[in-house]
Amino acid sequence: MSWAPRSKAVDRDWGSDETGCTILHVDMDAFFASLEEARHPEYAGKPIIVGVGGQETHGVVSTASYAARKYGVHSAMPIVKARRLCPNGVYLPVDHHYYSHVSRQIFGGIVASVTDRIEQVSVDEAYVDVSGALLRWGSPVRIGRWIRAQVARRFHITCSVGIGSNKLIAKLASTNAKPNGLLLVPKARNAEFIGLLPIAALNGVGPATAERLRQWGIESVADLRALTHEQLARAVRSSAGADWLYEAARGNGPAQVTPRTEEKSVSVERTYPDDLTTLEQVEARIGAQADEVAGTLRSKGLVCRTVSLKLRFDDLRYVTRSRTLEMPTDQASVIAPVARSLFEAYTASRTAGPEEVEAASGSAAQDVTGIAASAGASSVGVSSAGSGAWTEGTDLPFSVRLVGVGVSSLTKASDTALQPSLFDAGGDEDPAAGEATSIAGMEGRSRAGAAERALDSVRSKFGDGSVRLGI
Repeated sequence: MSWAPRSKAVDRDWGSDETGCTILHVDMDAFFASLEEARHPEYAGKPIIVGVGGQETHGVVSTASYAARKYGVHSAMPIVKARRLCPNGVYLPVDHHYYSHVSRQIFGGIVASVTDRIEQVSVDEAYVDVSGALLRWGSPVRIGRWIRAQVARRFHITCSVGIGSNKLIAKLASTNAKPNGLLLVPKARNAEFIGLLPIAALNGVGPATAERLRQWGIESVADLRALTHEQLARAVRSSAGADWLYEAARGNGPAQVTPRTEEKSVSVERTYPDDLTTLEQVEARIGAQADEVAGTLRSKGLVCRTVSLKLRFDDLRYVTRSRTLEMPTDQASVIAPVARSLFEAYTASRTAGPEEVEAASGSAAQDVTGIAASAGASSVGVSSAGSGAWTEGTDLPFSVRLVGVGVSSLTKASDTALQPSLFDAGGDEDPAAGEATSIAGMEGRSRAGAAERALDSVRSKFGDGSVRLGI
């Protein structure tokens, strides 16, 4: 689902010249809420709000139906605020298992029957390169219409399709075709089309960057063209950000669609409308995300060796930290404490003296504008600097806007050898000393692992939001 603002100025027919327009962006409309309405006909036409976390107090909106958006409800809004705006709405927990199942049928079934050049960027959207399918289909517009018709017929939900010569234009086209529309932007009209959009429509331009540009008199994408590259670099305080904006303002963007084959990482990250300012707030989010990541690992039969933490602050700077584990795992009870310790080490480094910082922290990859971020995780140890200084409710020396927990160095659980310790044993079936077994073979022997798998069973029956792990 797109967060970008739309413009009535581009809501028109841009012509039928499909030359060079072989990139489609297929985006489901209010995916989670639409699927819930499709399987619950009694909710038809009602405002539906799907959220994660505590449904009464600490939850966050994942998706709001278009009926709910009329009340001002939107993604990433606290459930408490959503209930104030829309007290008569239908509030439902996130059912990741169901949504992922439908997603696989749409992108791995319907779309894949057209081409294998699919770059799925989330559970509800993907870029599709149809250049190799035109001999059979003849037209990218025809392909887009067929995909939309198949999604509606088979799953009783709608999707929007943008068609362009590159991924940037295709994405903006689908956003402005919503809901339930298709928009083709001819290659020759890229600059004209994108010039009518506000600067906030460009993916990656957050509030801070938009405000810096407004101080230079920049309100629309067209206004960006009046600035030289040097002026852009000074405005956004980043040469890389200036490069990206300079090209984007002219309708230029990447055209390569990269299919994702072998899964290399699993991550969850969310941007919060209200900045997190205490240790308790951030660590609660870390725990919930670790639980979600671990559940995904188990559902795919994978284990990880590296845990990563990503943070974005109120000034849109990014920082990442990661740590390699001694033993592979698929348990939130292992992932969450590591991610929290990375956060506490970083927090300590922000308040420590120069010598302590050098000893306590590794290098942090940052993107100071939030544009075209390419930060990579750096492997660091967990510092003991400041240990015990940060307790629940303690104000942090910074405000956090985004929290992300990820895992990488993935292997199949069935193929991963594990040397269990005495603490992994759950009863009288301890493996003999020195005898290694696979992660899958350890199932049921680890008390924590058994508990988390029991929760998996509950969620598969009653939905992902039905129960949470207390970490």
